[in-house]
Amino acid sequence: MWPFNKTKQAPDPEPVPEQKALGDDPLEYAILAGGVPTGFGVSGATALTVPAVQAAIRVISEAAATLDVTVKRRSGAQEVDAPDHPAAKLLTGEANPWTSGYELIRDLVAQALTHDAGGLAWVNRIGGKPMEVIRYDPGAITVEYATTGTGEPTYRLFGKRIAARDVIHVRGPFSRCPLSLARDAIGMAKELERHGGNLFKNGARPGGVIETPKTVGHEGVIKMLNAWRSAHEGSSAAGRTALLWDGATFKAQTLNSTDAQYLENRKFQIDEIARAFRIPPSMIYSLDRMTWSNWESAGRDFIVYALMPWLRALESAFNRALLTEEERGTYRICFDVDDTTQADLTARSTAISTLISAQVLNSNEARDWLGMPPREGGDEYANPAINPTTPPQEDAA
Repeated sequence: MWPFNKTKQAPDPEPVPEQKALGDDPLEYAILAGGVPTGFGVSGATALTVPAVQAAIRVISEAAATLDVTVKRRSGAQEVDAPDHPAAKLLTGEANPWTSGYELIRDLVAQALTHDAGGLAWVNRIGGKPMEVIRYDPGAITVEYATTGTGEPTYRLFGKRIAARDVIHVRGPFSRCPLSLARDAIGMAKELERHGGNLFKNGARPGGVIETPKTVGHEGVIKMLNAWRSAHEGSSAAGRTALLWDGATFKAQTLNSTDAQYLENRKFQIDEIARAFRIPPSMIYSLDRMTWSNWESAGRDFIVYALMPWLRALESAFNRALLTEEERGTYRICFDVDDTTQADLTARSTAISTLISAQVLNSNEARDWLGMPPREGGDEYANPAINPTTPPQEDAA
């Protein structure tokens, strides 16, 4: 563990809000009547309550964490697995006594998707070898970039500077996370969700306007609105008879374009969120335009355009922080994405059979793709269709 103690300081007292009489601000009447939105900005915690955002983050981070990650060692013209390398044990076993390798990768990607600083973890070395990887809560590890134009980062853990080679840093383009870049789109989706909730909570009916021929003044407006709301808002008050006074009339409002196309607007915001995370809408279960013919291409798009960039970012961060300079010419850390193409077993079997017949693969290489052990004689490149391994049977007399 990193031997730091962080002294907590008493927080500054909260400022006393300015007190003013209702009606001093001309917008308060409109806000009281529900006619002015308070803005679409949302915090990170609020953004995660939008199901489409949560689904997008989970599908990328969990997909990356479920793939096999291996340490490869170059041996002549081939590469072989190096399961005994310390990095392999950390990424496939336990990153530290309380975090598995799966959780480390998942949380690094999720943090990079939701925080502008990216996903950060500290590598604890003993004798020059990585012994554990610790991902701290956001803000514990900070990063500053040189102002000289090189972009060289400086890392600090609880305020104390640490070497860059001891930090795993995964971040997206533009030095901004998708959650931050899509802040307005996510806020719009949240406001549409609230709009629907308020619509049903307040009786599932359109609003209206109370018109009066007389001047009622400030106090009269407040009393009229409070009386109307207490008598007619809420699902339990639906159907009550309205009672007005002093010649006032109630004019019901028709649905505006936003209300009439509420579902279309909500679906469009789901597509906007999917665009922000570079995933097909089908990956967050927006299946309106999905067919049997385009489902496979959508999955391929997800692998190529959404998942692979984050896998390459992870590989680069792992290679930089978990391998020494001497090892980088011989070892590399990589993800196996072949498991993501196993959905269609029939197409996979046809492709393997074709590659074996063309002598591109031998039987043992094909069996390795299927997760099966090698068999004797399987290292030979031969076409079983024209080079049978057993002699033809003689006709019976």
